[in-house]
Amino acid sequence: MHQLTIAGKAYRSRLLVGTGKYKDFDETRAAIDASGAEIVTVAVRRVNIGQDASQPSLLDAVPPSKFTILPNTAGCYTADDAVRTLRLARELLDGHPLCKLEVLGDPTNLFPNMPETLKAAETLVKDGFEVMVYCADDPIQCKMLEEIGCVAVMPLASLIGSGMGIVNPWNLRLIIENAKVPIIVDAGVGTASDATIAMELGCDGVLMNTAIAHAKDPVLMASAMKKGIEAGREAFLAGRMARKYYSADPSSPTTGLIGS
Repeated sequence: MHQLTIAGKAYRSRLLVGTGKYKDFDETRAAIDASGAEIVTVAVRRVNIGQDASQPSLLDAVPPSKFTILPNTAGCYTADDAVRTLRLARELLDGHPLCKLEVLGDPTNLFPNMPETLKAAETLVKDGFEVMVYCADDPIQCKMLEEIGCVAVMPLASLIGSGMGIVNPWNLRLIIENAKVPIIVDAGVGTASDATIAMELGCDGVLMNTAIAHAKDPVLMASAMKKGIEAGREAFLAGRMARKYYSADPSSPTTGLIGS
């Protein structure tokens, strides 16, 4: 199967994972290893990646030599805050340009503020960042983000942390069919079947955190998510049979049998 390519780099895994909400860094690393993920996203405002030299750094548990670190702007509510946060992250990560942009509009439901997201994306792309962007599942605005120059567009499946799965598959299909950059579902996945459905729809990948970290057994759930992503991708490439209300066609051939 073709690998996932983002900003010119190929990845074997189509599962991207977050690093928050685990009980400690050891559990974080164990779950990431079980997931097979190569891209790991980090909330710069919430996790130490070098901002505080006196505290343990996540990068000791999840080293950049083994994983592609994807700094994100979780907790930012304006374009200016998001841009400032990612510029800090780029300094801490020795000029690393790949980032995940999210500008939130509401602290209760964490739905994206799309005008601020578009504004921040324009600034970051002009500043040399390779922007993967969390956004609403709006086909028009997803296309606008692609045209700005984002390297991946990441529409939500449902609200962050909700575990509701894909609530609007039709919008996702429209987004995927019109895209020339990877489309990665970000937010709302609750279990492995949700991830499988996203891949069967034709998504290029899925990013998740809460679904793994808040499972009763995060490491086992991470393994399940890995398998769900792989199964969904294979099913998409295989091409499912057409849906029929009923079918009188027998499953086995009838020619050459006695009486035929």
